[in-house]
Amino acid sequence: MSVFVKLIAATPEADRVVAAAAKICYSPSGAAEILDGLDPAKTASFLKMLREAGHLSPFEHASFTFAVEGVSRVATHQLVRHRMASYSQQSQRYVGMTGNECVVPPSVEADARALAVFKEQIGSAQRAYDELVSLGIPKEDARFILPHGAETRIVVTMNARELHHFFALRLCRRAQWEIRALAREMLRAVREAAPVLFVTAGPSCVTEGACREAHSCGQPYKDMEDMLS
Repeated sequence: MSVFVKLIAATPEADRVVAAAAKICYSPSGAAEILDGLDPAKTASFLKMLREAGHLSPFEHASFTFAVEGVSRVATHQLVRHRMASYSQQSQRYVGMTGNECVVPPSVEADARALAVFKEQIGSAQRAYDELVSLGIPKEDARFILPHGAETRIVVTMNARELHHFFALRLCRRAQWEIRALAREMLRAVREAAPVLFVTAGPSCVTEGACREAHSCGQPYKDMEDMLS
C-alpha cells in the first residue's frame, strides 16, 4: 500500500497570518490592521525577505494537521523524532492487528526470492499473533511479535517552521525512502494550502543551490519539481 496523506486542518490564510505576525514586530499598528493591508504581492515579498534573513519564528503561527495512512512503524519511529509536533497514532494495544498489512520495501518487492522470504516471515508473525490472541494473551502483549513494517495510521500536526525543518532533512536523497515519500506528499499538500509559505522548501540543494550535508549524496535535485517528481 502506498502512503496516503490528507491535510485535514490548516491555519486559514496562513501566508498572510505569518506575514502579519512578522510585521507587527516593526509596526505601531495592530496585527488585525496589518492583516487588512496585506495583498498577495506584499505578502509574498515579505515572506521571501523573512526566509532569506532566517527570521523564521513568525512561521510558527501557521499550523497544519495531516491524516497519514499506509506507512510502517519504521517510518513513524523516524517521524516522531521531530519533537516540535503533535502526534496521535493508532494503538496496537487497543486495536486488533488481525489481517493488518505490512509495508514491503521496494528493494524486496523487486526480488522474487526476497519477496517470498519476506512474505513467509510476515505470515508467520501474523499467525503467531492471531494464535496468542486466541489463547487469551492481551493484544498489548501479543503485539510484541509483530514486525516493524506493520502498517499504521497517524495524525500529525506541525507548524510551518518545523515543517521547513522536516522537509530539509527528510526530502534529502540520503533520507530513508519511506519517510522521504511521506515528506513529499506532505509538501504537496501544504503547497496547495499555503503556496507562498512553501514556495521553496526541502534540502539545501533546492533552497540554497548547494548541499550543506557533511556527506553529500552527489545527486542534488535540479529544482522543486525534480524533488517532487
